[in-house]
Amino acid sequence: MGKKLGQMLVSEGRITEEQLELALERQAEMGGKLGECLVELGLIESEDEIREILNRQFSLGTLKLSEMELEPEVVNLVPADMARKFGAIAVDRDGNSLTVAVSNPDDPFALDALKFVTGCEILPVVASETSIQKALEVYYESGDEEKYDDIIKELRDDDLEVVQEEGEEAPNLQELKSQVAEAPLVKLVNRIIADAIFKGASDIHIETYEQKQQVRYRIDGTLIEMPSLPHRLRAAIVSRIKIMADLDIAERRIPQDGRIKVKLGRRKADLRVSTLPTIFGEKVVMRILDSSNLVLDMTQLGFEDKALADFHKAIKKPYGIVLATGPTGSGKTTTLYSALNSLNNKAVNIMTAEDPVEYHLDGINQLQVHPEIGLTFAAALRSFLRQDPNIIMVGEIRDLETAEIAIRAALTGHLVLSTVHTNDAPSTINRLVDMGIQPFLVASSLNLIVAQRLLRTICPHCKQHDERTHERQELLEGLGLTPEEAQQMATYHGAGCSECHHTGFSGRIGIYEVMPISWKLQEMIVAGTAGQEIRRQAIVERMLTLRDAAMRKLEQGRTTVEEVIRETVSD
Repeated sequence: MGKKLGQMLVSEGRITEEQLELALERQAEMGGKLGECLVELGLIESEDEIREILNRQFSLGTLKLSEMELEPEVVNLVPADMARKFGAIAVDRDGNSLTVAVSNPDDPFALDALKFVTGCEILPVVASETSIQKALEVYYESGDEEKYDDIIKELRDDDLEVVQEEGEEAPNLQELKSQVAEAPLVKLVNRIIADAIFKGASDIHIETYEQKQQVRYRIDGTLIEMPSLPHRLRAAIVSRIKIMADLDIAERRIPQDGRIKVKLGRRKADLRVSTLPTIFGEKVVMRILDSSNLVLDMTQLGFEDKALADFHKAIKKPYGIVLATGPTGSGKTTTLYSALNSLNNKAVNIMTAEDPVEYHLDGINQLQVHPEIGLTFAAALRSFLRQDPNIIMVGEIRDLETAEIAIRAALTGHLVLSTVHTNDAPSTINRLVDMGIQPFLVASSLNLIVAQRLLRTICPHCKQHDERTHERQELLEGLGLTPEEAQQMATYHGAGCSECHHTGFSGRIGIYEVMPISWKLQEMIVAGTAGQEIRRQAIVERMLTLRDAAMRKLEQGRTTVEEVIRETVSD
């Protein structure tokens, strides 16, 4: 696509390298587009100059939207939320080609996303950011960001709706097959999936109630309600998803599980689909596994410096066990994947047993367990030991058999990574002993235990200082600060804006309680010392607790007081 905008401006003598660096720093700090930052800093006179550069850079046409009258049916081919997100508006359609005015053509993902949702080939033309924003205000009604208006209008007939009573005969199978093949319905389901991916959702919930079919996205760990879907299409929408996941649309009495692969340009995502019969119809949950969101750089996960150094040291040992612990959805798999990524090279044989395999990692042998045919974690581990492995990851140690094989592997020269479900690092010792593992085997095989949680981070677009109130002071003191420390600490919150769906949060970051198994801790484990005593000793050895790690994030202004309280307990 030619030179980047900044490089092109420098090469043409419009700005200097130093001015470009200044603009890039402002962009990193404040967000937005590079062109906007250049104009705000007075380094470029106007958006027209930026548009002129972009036109030459991409050999695209240019538009003056203020002089055009657009057709609403063409504009509405692009959903309002996506139009605002990408700064784009559809201006003309010719067969399967859709001309879209954009302010930033240097965004291939935006063009791929528009192609996926509209089903058209996208022909971009450049228009100024200001003119696009004005056009968006004119052609999209305020507050319609989340609506599926254009598709729903196509699907709607008269206001009369036939109400299906509970126990009434199920929809005719042939009618369902006919409905799910219709283009508007296909587009509607595609739009729901694409919209969730663009918003960074981890799950899509489609729930059928007596009078509505509700859609909710789980974003940053919290379910956010989306507009309801046409109730009369509830069976057809579920059936369309089941067809995509290769499930039986005729079977609506039992749960089913399947998988969908989607591609948006060069971006790929897997969806794990689960259906569940309820009294008013089937509920569908789709877990989104988007490899573009997978962070494999351990320095980006949220580890504090000492915790990261201890974790890195433990996974570099040639043998032993490293365990990640925490509740479901706390990021354990991401932590282990990042560890495997750092260890992955041509000199080692890495094998994983997972349920399910969430992301594919090049150079690593990954196995999906199938307990229903006898391929359990324990069976997979036994097979791995005959495959000359150096490093083994097992998705979860959940029973004595798996734990015993993992320990045997660790004691015979293999590095084993796995997860367990406990509240913190020290209580993992008790969990293993309760499974039936001898304390001396636990002590001799363990390298390190890392407990973790995910904290929501404050949206940078609406971040504000907290008011200094008596209640705020009490909350900080409740976190263990002295009155003086609480008075001096600056805290923040998100006011809520369109960028964060009015939640005040955008993204999550990990907090980690990393406990290396020192000689002293080994002695205490063998002696059967209580978990609280092990915890105290680990803190003496400079282990940061989950609360300590969360307080560091609070001090850095990355999260809120309420989030720290919600995700951690006092020591």
